Order: sequence, then C-alpha cells, then structure tokens
Amino acid sequence: MLHHSIQLVDRRQDVTLTTYILADSPEILNGKKRPAVLVCPGGAYLNCSDREAEPVALRFAAMGYHAFVLRYSTYFEGAGTFPPAKDLPVNPNSLYPAPLRDIGRAFLTIRAHADAWLVDVDKIAICGFSAGGHNCAMYAVKWHDPVICDFFGAAPEAFKPAAAILGYAICDYRLMFREIADPFIRDLGDAADIAYFGTKTPTPEQLAAASPVLHVSKHTPPTFLWATAADPVVPAENSTRMASALAAAGVPFELHVFENGGHGLSLADQATAGSLWDTDADAAQWIDLAGAWLKKRFAL
Repeated sequence: MLHHSIQLVDRRQDVTLTTYILADSPEILNGKKRPAVLVCPGGAYLNCSDREAEPVALRFAAMGYHAFVLRYSTYFEGAGTFPPAKDLPVNPNSLYPAPLRDIGRAFLTIRAHADAWLVDVDKIAICGFSAGGHNCAMYAVKWHDPVICDFFGAAPEAFKPAAAILGYAICDYRLMFREIADPFIRDLGDAADIAYFGTKTPTPEQLAAASPVLHVSKHTPPTFLWATAADPVVPAENSTRMASALAAAGVPFELHVFENGGHGLSLADQATAGSLWDTDADAAQWIDLAGAWLKKRFAL
C-alpha cells in the first residue's frame, strides 16, 4: 500500500490528501486501474474527525478500492478544541466555498497521479459524514459549477464524481435552524455556522445556497444515503428530503434510516468507537450495504 500525505494548499499544512493506494500485482488486476473512494470526515467545519477518516478509508480499501482521506479547510485548521461560540471570531480560511474547492483540489491531484497510482478516474466516489457529508453533498450538486471549474480553470469533466455516499449529512440547512434544548448542541451549531457562513445568523438566501436538496439536477451522481432516526444533531429528515429531491430529478439513490444510534457513528463498531455510545449493531450494517451498492457501479 502506498500511504502518504500530500499538502494541497501552499502554506496550509492542515489541508491534505492522504493516500491508501493498493499495490498492484499480476495475481490480482495486473496493471488495470481501480476505482477509488474519497473520504471527507465530519467535524462541524471546526475540525476533521479522526474517527471518520482512516478507519473508513481502510474499510473501502479492504473492498478493493483505492482510498483517500481529504482533510479540507476547517475553522481550527487542524488544531484546537470546541469553545463557546461567543469566543469565535470569523476565520476566512474556513468559509464557503473553501471546503468545497478542496474536494476539487483532491480530484485534480488524483487525476494528475492516476497513471502512477492506477486510479480509474471515471470511477471516483465521494463519501462524507455530517459536515463532511454536507461538503460532499454540495460537491455532488456543484462539481460542474463555475465556483469550482472557473476557479481552477479546468473543464467540468475533471471534477465529476461517479457516486456519492452520505452519512448523517446536512442536506437541507434550513432544518438546522430549529429549537434545540441541549446547550452543547446549540453552541456547536452556532460555532459551525460561524465556521461555514461567518455568522450565527445566516440569511435565508445563504441557507438556501448551502442546501443541496435545492440544487439536485440530472448532473448529480447516484447517491447512497444513511442516517439514524434518533440523531439529535442532524435530523434524519435531511436524508429523506435529499432522497425525495434525487427521486424528483431521476437520479438513482438508496436510502437507509436506522431506528437507533446517535450522531457521529462513523462505522458504528469497535473500529471507530470512542465508547459504547459510538456503536450500534444495526447502523453498522451501512458499510456493507454501501459496499454492495457501490459494487453495482464499481465492480472490478
């Protein structure tokens, strides 16, 4: 396995692409190119979670895919802890569209090394969780948009994802502005909004622009969605609304909403658990379900 970290932005050590490139062998593919999965961890646009990074990449690698982890632009730039929102000044480095463009950078980097790494650039899936799921959902509906293509001066085809896998993702930002009793969740939401929008009170126009459900089109790739009905942070309705938008646009999709399980489950088993609260036997089925769904499109 070729495993190393590539810095994607000059003078920004926090924006990196980590590779999990499977070694070629005449006993397996014998020089043929493999599909790949690009993983975007969650972390409320404040950090990138370790629990939703390497363990997930390794699980996809075990399925026979090259895997990558993108640590995109976040508020704390790879360091720091969560403080009360009132202590957060605006960090221009984490504001939209910086995290979105980082996915574009990752695609360009993978394409530049595709021959050496034996990556099938027509079969690259994006996989994100929570805020990382939101970033991936935004990319799924914006990959061909001037905000990416004109910025990098490249043709839309260079950025096209073949599939999207979204775990407990924010897909309709309007749902996130609701009455929340838990002060920690409320403060976390305020901090995330400052990180992404630059304010705790984004306008209706900003919320609409940041809601992938409102921008699904025929160009959106096939999408696998999963969430839990008990998630207290990101309501499962984000995923059901996204499924409805995909259905209306005629985009293939698969949706799984598990009854139990909190937010941030990642693989929902011992591989990614910080405690028993991070495990759920039913929700842990998502990775195998996603693997079966992906195999329909990415069979070796």
